[in-house]
Amino acid sequence: MSELLKVGIIGAGGIAHYAHIPGWKNLSEEVELVAICDIIPERAVRAAEANGIPHAYSSAEEMLAHIELDIVSVCVANSAHRECTIVALEAGANVLCEKPIAMNSAEAEEMIAAAERAGKVLMVGQNHRFAPESQAAKRFIKDGLLGEVYYGEATEMRRRGIPGWGVFHIKKYSGGGPLIDIGVHGLDLVLWLMGNPDPVAVSGVTYQKFGKREDVAVTWAGEWNREEFDVEDMAVGLIRLENGASIVLRMSWAANVEDDFSSMRVLGTEGGLKHPPFTLFRELSGKLVDISPKWLPKVEKSHYEEMKHFAAVVRGEEELIVQPWQSLQVQRILDALYASAEKGREVQIADCRL
Repeated sequence: MSELLKVGIIGAGGIAHYAHIPGWKNLSEEVELVAICDIIPERAVRAAEANGIPHAYSSAEEMLAHIELDIVSVCVANSAHRECTIVALEAGANVLCEKPIAMNSAEAEEMIAAAERAGKVLMVGQNHRFAPESQAAKRFIKDGLLGEVYYGEATEMRRRGIPGWGVFHIKKYSGGGPLIDIGVHGLDLVLWLMGNPDPVAVSGVTYQKFGKREDVAVTWAGEWNREEFDVEDMAVGLIRLENGASIVLRMSWAANVEDDFSSMRVLGTEGGLKHPPFTLFRELSGKLVDISPKWLPKVEKSHYEEMKHFAAVVRGEEELIVQPWQSLQVQRILDALYASAEKGREVQIADCRL
């Protein structure tokens, strides 16, 4: 058996506990989770004690100075992605950074340049690509079942789901609201399925209709600070791509809809795909047919598949699925959508480099 890859985690908050700690522990035959750090030292200590992690530190610098790591998971607020990622890369670690890659495309470019200088792997945690339905959709499109792909859309609507934890609702830490939080998943997935053509222009609109209100119901997402809330709670956008294709996004933390729901759709000249439920729409012998796979692999969490893939990439066994340039592409679109919403008009991607 080859030597275990040593893994450390920067940030002991929600996503570390939900995905990265159990995900790396689930790969115990391939990796060893040896350290965790957090700017709140007690939180790092509690996480270490609860999960059998040998070492806890109060900063990324301290952790990286004491232990040589093969992989670092960056699980901090968006505003700290750039700094923590570059520190880890310069210390010789490969980095799996939570989404979005950064606060803006300028920071993303710095992170990618740092990875290239260090000769290390940088991947953004776009776990939706690793869901069985996403993998099947990619294969269907690659095999030509959709023909020329010209349209995609992604929707993530919560009836009442403004995050009551962390700093998602504070712009200086998050960069924005549902567009950069959950919208990044739908945008990345649909753009990837469509082959990542370069974006040309976008038109976006954002709304803040619920986040500062005292009369809004609190549900599974918990309570948030209304006074601190300074991001959008809904965003919609249209993205035009260089090949003439387009993407529509609809993202909201709070909307008067029937229930929370998410959906993805990709249309082509020979067929279309949607999920959920995962269905292929085509014509066969002059008849309209709906095709659903009889069986797809079962996975516990797509995050775990993401981490398994990243470890294999680090070992040189697989080719990276989420390329840094693709994550930069997504970030440039997000930047442009926010700029369009602020200006009240369509903007060119080339005019929005930060």
